Amino acid sequence: MTDVSSSGEHDELVYASAGLPKTTNWWGAFVIGLAGTILVTGIAPVMVTSLGAASIPVIVVITISGYLVCLVLAELSAMMPDRSGGLPSYAYPAYKDRWPRLAEHINGFTAWAYWLGWFPVGPLNMILASFYIVNRFVLSTSGFTLIDTPIAWWTVGISVVGLLLLAIPAVMGLRFGTVFATTLALLSMIPLTFLAISWIFNPGVVDFGQLFHFRHTDGSGFFASQFHHGWLTLYIAFSFLLTWNVIAMEAAACYIGETRNPDRDAKIAMNLEGLYGLFIYTMIPVAFVLVIGVHALGNATLADPKTIFVTFSSKVFGAGAGSNILNWLIALMLILALILSALNAITGTARSLHQMSVDGQFPRFFQKVNKHGVPNRSMWFNVACSIAVVFMGGAVEIYTFSNVGYLASFIPVLIGYYLLRKHRPNVRRPFKLPEWMKYVALGIAGLYVVIYFYGGPVYASCSCSQAGHSTLVYYFIGIATLLSYLGFYAYRKLFENKRYPAQAEELLGPTPAPIAGASDP
Repeated sequence: MTDVSSSGEHDELVYASAGLPKTTNWWGAFVIGLAGTILVTGIAPVMVTSLGAASIPVIVVITISGYLVCLVLAELSAMMPDRSGGLPSYAYPAYKDRWPRLAEHINGFTAWAYWLGWFPVGPLNMILASFYIVNRFVLSTSGFTLIDTPIAWWTVGISVVGLLLLAIPAVMGLRFGTVFATTLALLSMIPLTFLAISWIFNPGVVDFGQLFHFRHTDGSGFFASQFHHGWLTLYIAFSFLLTWNVIAMEAAACYIGETRNPDRDAKIAMNLEGLYGLFIYTMIPVAFVLVIGVHALGNATLADPKTIFVTFSSKVFGAGAGSNILNWLIALMLILALILSALNAITGTARSLHQMSVDGQFPRFFQKVNKHGVPNRSMWFNVACSIAVVFMGGAVEIYTFSNVGYLASFIPVLIGYYLLRKHRPNVRRPFKLPEWMKYVALGIAGLYVVIYFYGGPVYASCSCSQAGHSTLVYYFIGIATLLSYLGFYAYRKLFENKRYPAQAEELLGPTPAPIAGASDP
């Protein structure tokens, strides 16, 4: 990790290693990271049925920011090839030299915020999968109501069983998980990609006029809004919802630390993830607008966001017996895609919790790895928390709860990238972006600050969302969950480190690789 600059200066970036085995390559990181990109199945229907064609420019701008984040992470992950847990694990080394005491909290808080952002993807996607299963089998939607959100019994049952089954490949190791994820990716992303461009083969169902002036579902123009705060605030508020989804392409970075050749694998995996995400996040909503139409998208009977992909395929490929078979295939493809994304939510954030524990901000309980090199206790912790989130029942409610953490985790990392480029220019960088990218990173951080602190509360407090009511209570549940980090941190520092002073890790001290299956002291 030593670099020699052109001026002969040396610089070495020192950090605690996660100690996880190197068992995969760029393909493994890419296909498991597709779990982030698959979130298009949840966000595209919500955006187009809420904003119509006006959602397209907003989606494009935020998705481009997500691709640029992927490039930043490609550089950071190649610089720190032994870190695990993705985006949050790169924060600490950027701050440690200038603000060492603050840096420790930035490290722990960023990882915990990232965990809050990602683990709810598992229950959310199982909930979405249950909608398609219920729709295809015409099952009863009776259930109960929790905090203004109706929840069907089938949703709870399918989601809980699905999460428990996904825990099996999750604890079997990244090599097994890669095979499992590759199978799901091929069965879901190829059809999803075809669906994004399927209208090209049936131009008769397409109306390009639906994109002109990027109109809302009520026919008003892009700059006209009935929202009492005005059009700009409306788009900033929906960007809070959007950032939970379209910047999730960064998920591939969670596994760069477990690739055999991170110098090469980081740039390939992150570039592919970002470019494919840019394509799919743009083309799916564009396809909905062109085929279904802006006015119809505003009618819940004509375009139910829960099953809009089936509606779309019926319009593109026609009705009849053949169409019914196709609708079954589309539903199956979406279910597989959602399962892949849920798998990543369990596996990726487990590595974040493991890295936090290794770094010294989280209880030692989360350090243990099993014989497959998997932080299994962290994995089961994720499963248990995911089952609890199932009872939130609705997509928008979970978006609001989860993004309180997710978007917050990006800001210190993007600022940290700027600091590393400015103050540590001679550190070894196998993949190096142009110098001006450090200012782009700052600009994206500034954009996310506005969306987080202004757009988030506005979105949660109004009824402009698909939820049809304020989701502010879920916003505050997210805040409470985020602050619970302080309790875990205090337990580690005040109890565990005093109980085992000889084994109390310093954040940058030598950290041996965990012994597979070993018990904690």
